Amino acid sequence: MGLNDTAGPGPWPARPVHPIEVRSYEILRSRIDTTGLPPLARAVVERVVHASADLSYATDLVWDEASLAAGAAALADGAPIVADVRMTAAAITTRDVVCRLGDVPADPAARDGRTRSAAAIDLALDEVGPGAVWVVGCAPTALAELLGLADAARPALVIGLPVGFVGAVESKEALRASGLPALSNRSEKGGAAVAGAALNALLYAGRTG
Repeated sequence: MGLNDTAGPGPWPARPVHPIEVRSYEILRSRIDTTGLPPLARAVVERVVHASADLSYATDLVWDEASLAAGAAALADGAPIVADVRMTAAAITTRDVVCRLGDVPADPAARDGRTRSAAAIDLALDEVGPGAVWVVGCAPTALAELLGLADAARPALVIGLPVGFVGAVESKEALRASGLPALSNRSEKGGAAVAGAALNALLYAGRTG
């Protein structure tokens, strides 16, 4: 595989790939078999494993190919991307990302006792409106806030991979129960890097070279 080949499995056009990434994919494919997965699920699973060096994501992630396809199509059409925190936004490499955390006052009373991440979701929704792709990697409260606003947000896809011992598992369970198009995982782990990696996999899928 050369520098102009894609490290992903799908039929989409190639993108430039560094030899280190090529070798990383060779190693992970020698340790887990993803060939039976649908194209977008395989792309997401492999990129998350590549980003985390954690093979257990292959069975921890919960995905639906139709939801991933809807998200990829929305991204290709230019749908806004919203991230819960700046670390998640920084992990998304090829598109501008909306993150309003810096616009939320530090004083809890100024945000009705909510976390800053939760309050930032309201601000972001006011900016982007319905149909965005939402990426939550760090803040379970942000995911919970988004679920409460789902009728207004009507997300094209929710990548819900918040990390933590408090509220992370529960928020991801609530996301799966909501019926929204989503990617999540079952365990307490997650984080900005893996959430960004999942989103990047879908962005790369729609690249034209």
